[in-house]
Amino acid sequence: MSRRPLLEGLLLAMWLIVNESLALHHWLLGTAFALGIAALVRALRPQIAHPRRLGVALRLSWHVLCDVVRSNLAVGRIILGTLRQQPKIGFLQIPLEMRDPHGLAMLAVIITATPGTVWAGHDPADNVLTLHVLDLQDEAAWLQTIKQRYERPLMEIFE
Repeated sequence: MSRRPLLEGLLLAMWLIVNESLALHHWLLGTAFALGIAALVRALRPQIAHPRRLGVALRLSWHVLCDVVRSNLAVGRIILGTLRQQPKIGFLQIPLEMRDPHGLAMLAVIITATPGTVWAGHDPADNVLTLHVLDLQDEAAWLQTIKQRYERPLMEIFE
């Protein structure tokens, strides 16, 4: 019995739509396809996330939303050329304490969703994040933002 009936149902529906047929053999092939893919997904992701602390997650979501809006405005000013100084493009090395793969994935999503920043790499041996920043004026502020505003709440949620 699968733990992902929604995934299997969606895969079966996709199979039927792609084949443009409701014939019995497509139902059987689609079901086999859906069950096989669901089994492969389970094998690729053996660890299940167990997020906690809904209040922390909601507060983090609010911070991320505010930061995305603020970053959109800042990047817009850079693109439109309304800044008096050129942006200081750079890379920043950030040592992380968080080890949970789900927390790291969420941190990657947050950073990549924020305009002007890109998750450029992660060294799992040293647990160091490489961050590319479009306007790296204050490295200490970026370090504190990532560590306190994002990593700390993600650790409370996932670890």
